[in-house]
Amino acid sequence: MPDSARGTWSNIAGSNIRGSNVSGSKIGSSNVGSSGFERPRTDYSGRAHPADEVIERLAWLMDNSIPIGGGYRIGLDPIIGLIPGLGDLIGALVSSMIVLQARRAGIPRATLLRMVANVGIDSVVGAVPFLGDIFDFAFKANTKNLQLYRESRAGVHNERKDLLFLIVLLLALGLIVALPIIALILVLKAVFG
Repeated sequence: MPDSARGTWSNIAGSNIRGSNVSGSKIGSSNVGSSGFERPRTDYSGRAHPADEVIERLAWLMDNSIPIGGGYRIGLDPIIGLIPGLGDLIGALVSSMIVLQARRAGIPRATLLRMVANVGIDSVVGAVPFLGDIFDFAFKANTKNLQLYRESRAGVHNERKDLLFLIVLLLALGLIVALPIIALILVLKAVFG
């Protein structure tokens, strides 16, 4: 990366896919990296943290670094996920680096747990043969985690949403585990009376 672009990474960071920052206002600046791909930026209100650059780069690389036409982009995550056995593990490890950097930046615990849940959903569903690979192309956990990071760093993120998300996720997981057990009990009662 050229030195002129490197200096901008410490002060500004990528925007969401819609081209607006966390407060919803339009962004006028963008930067083209040494790879030739455009990465839009959002200002973190002047509060730079060393983790900003790492998180921005990893999220972009894993979810949006490869243009596929029609305005759509993919990253390395769904491609790596195609490797049987190891692909989803490698993707989860790289995605975990984003969560660790967010922790280093002081992101609240509830938001970190939601970020971990996003990585977990991406990894578990992505491990399902064929359908998981399709899911990997659509569900961009790193981009979701980047947005959570940006909102939290900008001071506009609502941690209650994270707690609600985690509660709903835990209830759904509990239901997924409980339904087969209940069904087994009912079948056993019907068979053995």
